[in-house]
Amino acid sequence: MSNNEIIKSKIDQYFDQTVAWRNYLHENPEVSDKEYQTAKYLKKECEKLGLIVEDAANTTGFTALLDTGRPGKTLGIRTDIDALPIHESEYNKKFKKSVVSKNEGVSHACGHDSHMATLLTTAKILIDLKDEIDGKIYFIFEEGEETGGGIEAMVEHLRDKGLDACYGNHQASFLEVGEIRVIKGPSHAGCAGVEFDVIGKGGHGSRPDKCINPLTATANIVTALTTAWVNQLDVNEKVTFGLGSINGGAASNVIPDKCNVKGTLRFFDDKAGEDALEVLKEVTKATAKAHKCEVEFSDYTRIVAYPTINDPDLADEVIKSLNDIYPGSYRDGEPTFGSESFFGYSRLCPSVYTKFGVRDEENGITAGAHTPEFDLNPEGIKYAVGLQVKFATDFLGGAND
Repeated sequence: MSNNEIIKSKIDQYFDQTVAWRNYLHENPEVSDKEYQTAKYLKKECEKLGLIVEDAANTTGFTALLDTGRPGKTLGIRTDIDALPIHESEYNKKFKKSVVSKNEGVSHACGHDSHMATLLTTAKILIDLKDEIDGKIYFIFEEGEETGGGIEAMVEHLRDKGLDACYGNHQASFLEVGEIRVIKGPSHAGCAGVEFDVIGKGGHGSRPDKCINPLTATANIVTALTTAWVNQLDVNEKVTFGLGSINGGAASNVIPDKCNVKGTLRFFDDKAGEDALEVLKEVTKATAKAHKCEVEFSDYTRIVAYPTINDPDLADEVIKSLNDIYPGSYRDGEPTFGSESFFGYSRLCPSVYTKFGVRDEENGITAGAHTPEFDLNPEGIKYAVGLQVKFATDFLGGAND
């Protein structure tokens, strides 16, 4: 059999195990930065495969090493391991789901369970193909992708590992099963968190003149920011401000002491994002002062993630592998304004991040990520595994060399 036929045969051979891994992880989700049992389970499975497990300091994240014993390049392949604080619906858009979270209020509504199952299966197959490759593979299990809580520790953990490239992927409910998107250049936007309190002086609603109303100050801040976005930012760079929450007051006749504001900025250029965050702070403080209010910014008001930018040459290699093993599956596309902690790996080496399709309209699997109805067709995992294995064997000196 050809290398491609061997890979596909092994995907089918191990698919029951793949689904079992995914189902267990789906039923037992843990929120970001608290993936204690998830990490314990994953480490046990990696050790069963004979991989060398090493913790990333001060996180639940870890790496599992496959060393061929022969000199060559070093490849990192990454998965995220956290879930979301979202109560899962038992139903997708049409039918009852095959598997549902057992942890109340927590669910893998972003498909990270499928990413972990993909990586475990990839590791299992690459162990079988160990004689066909050279060098080393670090299977990377990263804590807290949703919060960005684990990326800095993981980057530091990998700093001396000599990575030549890093590969990652993510499910996509907008792609059909069998479709895989690979973008050259910017793939995901950077993100800056925004949270601040506008602090005034509360009192009875009948005497607003004796109060300092943080609500009216906040309303003017939002308006001022809209104007600042037009007048103070580089028009050649895309930067968005998504206002997510304004909370202040609870009664019609009571003026509150403070008002809380939350949101995010998204950007594709590091400096543009940093400049926009400074503009937001300056305009917010100046406008609040004009209304005799003060502003307190939370620790969340910072750059949470920089843009994820795929190395064009590495992306070309991935596309070549994809077209070889799954002709007709490749899809190009526009970068998303969503953000990803995967940006951190580009500090170490060329990196590439792909999307694999899990959409299945016939079976009601159409809901977007971060929703209670989110579901996925496990058949999509086969293509994710196939591309990971194919790219790894090509990159590390596969059977076709």
